Amino acid sequence: MKINVGAVKTLIKEKFRNNQTWFAEEISMDAHYLNQILLGNKKPSSPKACRGVIDYCKRNSLNISDYIIF
Repeated sequence: MKINVGAVKTLIKEKFRNNQTWFAEEISMDAHYLNQILLGNKKPSSPKACRGVIDYCKRNSLNISDYIIF
């Protein structure tokens, strides 16, 4: 399981005015670590990041499979 980086970047752009820190706070994650994932410097398979994105999707009635690759 890993984050669909392109889809998450689009989500951040559309729903968070391209503010990664705001999104990181929303999913209870360190903003710097999230930034490293989105830049490709860290693996997108971080369990904490995946759990945060899944929980965000559930809270906002979004399709989890759009943002997580199983």
